[in-house]
Amino acid sequence: MPREAIPSGYLIRPSRASDLAHLGAIERAAADLFTGMNFAEAGVLEDVTELEDFEEAHADENLWIAAAPSGAPVGFAFVEELGGNAHLDELDVHPDHGRRGLGAALVRAVCAAARRRGLPAVTLTTFRDVAWNAPFYEKLGFRALAADERSPELTALVRSEAQRGLDPELRVVMRWTAQAP
Repeated sequence: MPREAIPSGYLIRPSRASDLAHLGAIERAAADLFTGMNFAEAGVLEDVTELEDFEEAHADENLWIAAAPSGAPVGFAFVEELGGNAHLDELDVHPDHGRRGLGAALVRAVCAAARRRGLPAVTLTTFRDVAWNAPFYEKLGFRALAADERSPELTALVRSEAQRGLDPELRVVMRWTAQAP
């Protein structure tokens, strides 16, 4: 997985309880980047992760923060276990702090944690043709999974996304496989 330096003063770290109340605003600001795209009008991007879900991920040590030099959270990676793998459920960086390598650093932190925990892979679902989605993850070592490569849990997740209004034709399921250190 490529390693680029993040700007001086920024830090990738595990979440703190004091971070949690700020994450919804980061998620909403990042979702604004999709405004005007054909799938954005469905309203699904208005959904934000519930505070209780962040609290649970924090308690389970499945939430990483990109912190600005001030210490304030400006991005996060939210992970759940799905089908025996780490599943990157949400990755957001506030647009004011975007394009600095913070998202990639968060993904690297998630992959390193999966490896340490002995999980075989990190999975995710994302938009196929949005430059900062599937192509971004491909550069970090993720590959698209064909339908017959998906676990039952991933198949059910795609079905659930479709029921929420996300067109499965615009989505891709991806996997990063942990290698021996």
